[in-house]
Amino acid sequence: MKKLLALVLAGVMVLGMAACSKPAEETPAETTTTTEGYEIALVTDVGNIDDKSFNQGTWEGVVEFAETNGKTYAYYRPSEDSTEARLESIAAAIDKGAKVVVCPGYLFEDAIYEAQAKYPEVQFLLLDGEPHTADYSVYETAANTHNILYKEEQAGYLAGYAAVKDGYRSLGFCGGMEVPAVQRFGFGFVQGADAAAAELGEQIDVKYWYSGAFAPSDDTLNKMAAWYTEGTEVVFACGGGLYLSVVAAAEAAGAKVIGVDVDQYAESDLIITSAMKELANSTILSLDALYANNLVWPEGYAGTTAKLGAAEGCVGLPTAETSWRFENYTVAEYEALFAEMVAGNIAVSDAIDAAPAVTNATVDYQG
Repeated sequence: MKKLLALVLAGVMVLGMAACSKPAEETPAETTTTTEGYEIALVTDVGNIDDKSFNQGTWEGVVEFAETNGKTYAYYRPSEDSTEARLESIAAAIDKGAKVVVCPGYLFEDAIYEAQAKYPEVQFLLLDGEPHTADYSVYETAANTHNILYKEEQAGYLAGYAAVKDGYRSLGFCGGMEVPAVQRFGFGFVQGADAAAAELGEQIDVKYWYSGAFAPSDDTLNKMAAWYTEGTEVVFACGGGLYLSVVAAAEAAGAKVIGVDVDQYAESDLIITSAMKELANSTILSLDALYANNLVWPEGYAGTTAKLGAAEGCVGLPTAETSWRFENYTVAEYEALFAEMVAGNIAVSDAIDAAPAVTNATVDYQG
């Protein structure tokens, strides 16, 4: 997949720059590769398609589906972090022939609310959110939109459980913005760590903090450096590019990190696992359903929100040999736990209005 992605990105950069939304001062290259434009478009959020996180995972799904099915495709990057810029990129994609627009992330919620009404013949796929007005007063998903939400609490649970089973007793959770998806990851992480500690008859401690952003920063680096100095052994870095700050602090301390959204093992030898949303898989599943119904969302997809988790194969930990860096907890043990979750025998609360109850963990929620 990585080799394929690299080849595709090269092709898009050389042949498809006319499809990318750019600041006004930049002139996109002309292309003669197609007379009909690009049928499937992805519009990025605040990052790019090589962010090692949400954009990249979703883009990989678009690439795989399009390459397998012989469809044209391109990505569009908004000129700034605003609803207006996202709508401009959506319009640019449609002007270039997009029949399907894929938008990764909750930042698109109000943009899709407007776009789905403005472009009723275009099909929208929104990952990690549901369309609503800018003031959150009205939620509405039109028939030309399908939404995907994830059971992040299950992925977080699996990561926390595995870390404690492997021998870690002092854990940290560093979230980005305090939004529902990040909260579910974090509270699931606490639940899994506590469950494993209870099984082992051990007491553990967890430091818990939201940085307020999905980007690396000196504040996050300094906070994580302090945690590691105080004895934290591993931190779940949950929020886009902020993992760079966590990894930098871990490198200085000789400590460990847990990644998020996609398998981030290649970013550092210190990343022992990643709490993944199977972004590519869920994107492909939805596009398969859309194209099987002649480019119209079928019943069960049109105007609806799917919430995908372990049972759908859309959350989990990576089990490839290169990614599995636990020393004591085995893949076989993980797969047994995952099977129990799929079967519904492990209940993980998705509530975010209050911190989860714990029995064998002391959790320090920091402001």
